[in-house]
Amino acid sequence: MLKIIFPLLALIGGMALATQGQINGGLGKKVGVFEGSFISFSVGTLALLFILLFFGTGNISALSTVPKWQLTGGLLGAFYVVVQVIVVPKIGVSASLMAVIVGQIILGAVIDHFGFFGGNRFPIDRQKMIAILLLLFSLYLYNRK
Repeated sequence: MLKIIFPLLALIGGMALATQGQINGGLGKKVGVFEGSFISFSVGTLALLFILLFFGTGNISALSTVPKWQLTGGLLGAFYVVVQVIVVPKIGVSASLMAVIVGQIILGAVIDHFGFFGGNRFPIDRQKMIAILLLLFSLYLYNRK
């Protein structure tokens, strides 16, 4: 039973990203790209603050002990939101998410192959390379006019 919880949670997270893309795209059209991105991140930050206050069990003061490069996750998240605010109104939710997923898989395969960021190594073999090429081809077909 527990094994199914995490894939389902990831599935719901993916659905949330699809919804977020459309919502943020509309927000950006009304208030501006960077303004919409800022508003989105601000609302998310406030939500996380309340969750942290009531349910947090970690040690936020350990922040000073983490490698500084690990703090770039927030910048990458902000970059993603800005890109979605720009792209979704132009090509739609499904096309933008398809490109996001292909990008995630390609860079994920490179990170796994070399074991970047302290991860385990999972080398790219011929089968994975063919799968990546097929993903790129599917992205091309999906966006072809």
